[in-house]
Amino acid sequence: MASNLATCRRCRRAGDKLFLKGSKCRTAKCPMERRATTPGQHPRRQGTLKLSEYGKQLAEKQKVKLMYGSLEKQFRRFFKIASESKGITGDSLLSLLERRIDNVVFRLKMAYSREQARQFVVHGHININGRRVISPSCLVKEGDIISLSEVTSKKKEFVEGTIDKRMNIGIKLPEWLELDKKERKGTILRLPVRSDVTAPIEEHLIVELYSK
Repeated sequence: MASNLATCRRCRRAGDKLFLKGSKCRTAKCPMERRATTPGQHPRRQGTLKLSEYGKQLAEKQKVKLMYGSLEKQFRRFFKIASESKGITGDSLLSLLERRIDNVVFRLKMAYSREQARQFVVHGHININGRRVISPSCLVKEGDIISLSEVTSKKKEFVEGTIDKRMNIGIKLPEWLELDKKERKGTILRLPVRSDVTAPIEEHLIVELYSK
């Protein structure tokens, strides 16, 4: 796992909050609130760096990749799927990224951040429809049930100290998800749409980049 400092530098470099550290990103302790400058030996205030059109496109792609924790190969695969599907390519891309199981675990408030959610998935703590999944980029579909694995459910200290504590934080759940706190499981009510993504993303720049 990246250090706290390195994690916050990613947001400062991107110029936007990527919510890589979960709830801390929503507080005054967030470095983006206290230091609105780029990282490095010669920092500059956010928004003062002039980029070419290609530079803007590339920066937006990198920002979204960091936000969702996607590798380049995975990101290209999602873009290809989005470009071949019906509807607006940018909207379809964001829907696919939202459907990643690590993002869903984060959205269901089972983890403090997407990075922690990825660890939960890789370590076998998460089930989809009762079957363990270990690939963070696995896509959920409508009707899927997301829950803790049987082994993980028996780890009382971990469940009560991490999962339950996170679930009780007053963060609004996306409308496409349903959470059963008592059973510690979530349901995919429908597939996410563009309006479900509230982060400041200019997906048209990514589409333009890959369409060249």
